[in-house]
Amino acid sequence: MSKADRAPVEPAGSHTVLAVIPARGGSKGVPGKNLAAVGGVPLVARAVHACRRARRITDVVVSTDDPSIAEAARTAGAEVVLRPAAIAGDTATSEAAVLHAMDAYEAMAGRAPGSTDVVLLVQCTSPFITAEEVDGVVAAVIDGGADTAHTVAPFHGFIWREAAEGTEGPGSTPASGSAYGVNHDKATRPRRQDRPQDLLETGTAYAMRAPGFRAANHRFFGRTALVRTDPAKVLEIDEPADLTRARALAPLLDPTAATPTRDDVDAVVLDFDGTQTDDRVLIDADGHEAVTVHRGDGLGIAALRRAGLPVLILSTETNPVVAARARKLDVPVLHGIDRKDLALKQWCEENGIAPERVLYAGNDVNDLPCFGLVGWPVAVAGAHDVVRAAARAITTADGGFGAIREIAAWLLGPTLAR
Repeated sequence: MSKADRAPVEPAGSHTVLAVIPARGGSKGVPGKNLAAVGGVPLVARAVHACRRARRITDVVVSTDDPSIAEAARTAGAEVVLRPAAIAGDTATSEAAVLHAMDAYEAMAGRAPGSTDVVLLVQCTSPFITAEEVDGVVAAVIDGGADTAHTVAPFHGFIWREAAEGTEGPGSTPASGSAYGVNHDKATRPRRQDRPQDLLETGTAYAMRAPGFRAANHRFFGRTALVRTDPAKVLEIDEPADLTRARALAPLLDPTAATPTRDDVDAVVLDFDGTQTDDRVLIDADGHEAVTVHRGDGLGIAALRRAGLPVLILSTETNPVVAARARKLDVPVLHGIDRKDLALKQWCEENGIAPERVLYAGNDVNDLPCFGLVGWPVAVAGAHDVVRAAARAITTADGGFGAIREIAAWLLGPTLAR
């Protein structure tokens, strides 16, 4: 991935913050787990998207031994470090993968060894990870002075353990073959509000000061900070039933809960700046403008066209780059349009398409009139807050970083996200 293809990053001061997502291909409990789709998006891509949206992350790397996972990671916007077989087996630790990825990425990026300030272990087996959780553990280290930090959720349950035959329970009480309370005395059952607050490690995101992590070789050295998260979103994919539950919960927990299918849509209309680009413009000394686009979006648009869905680019800009991109994609374009909603209404009439059967994707307030006209107004992840509030669906990817391919995956199937 070139520098031009990377997401804009809010500086984390002078700190280099590397997020490492371990995603090997040999899962036994759930075969192909890291490519399994939840909410139409592979688990590895969901983790990448969360890290790329996080404002404190400067670099995102997926460590894998699997070519298909590597392709999905690159498509989602991550760099890829290929993991050696010696640390890709069932007994390999996540710490070993993170240490290897940190060293390999520094070399790949041409950085001095040991130049990473903070490193994160981010688990793609936590499907409902958010950018806020990622930023939270980084802030606990950089701003809060902790050596390590990880996500936790409030836990109020009573934990029990069955004692093996011939063993004793806590203290001197014989408990051979008996169950005993781990976090409570079974003879005393205090009310929840009278008990100390237990916190459950979620397994989602861990941040560590990189020098200390290199020295300790584990993720809990020094002073550890706990970053609380929403317990409703705590779920780890360890077995098939977890994946089934995650897919059932996705419509409730995802920002993309209401996503359309091919049966819902007869045409796709796309804004350009900020939707197919990252909303930045490069201007040379002669005043010529250039933008960056995502190759995956081009593949998604081609797939939509092959499926027989009309695609239109609609833009207020008169920049020749809009028309050039439309020619490259072989789709019609209406640009230099002041009233996009009137132009869209006329296009629908001319093509015999009902507006309520149109998906319109946009990012800014000038897209709102079109949102009010169509049946499926869609905002890209980085859209203006007012636009997101008016949208019926929101992509997990930002404009210019695969949002259009994600929409194509909604309509044509999750394999397009790979």
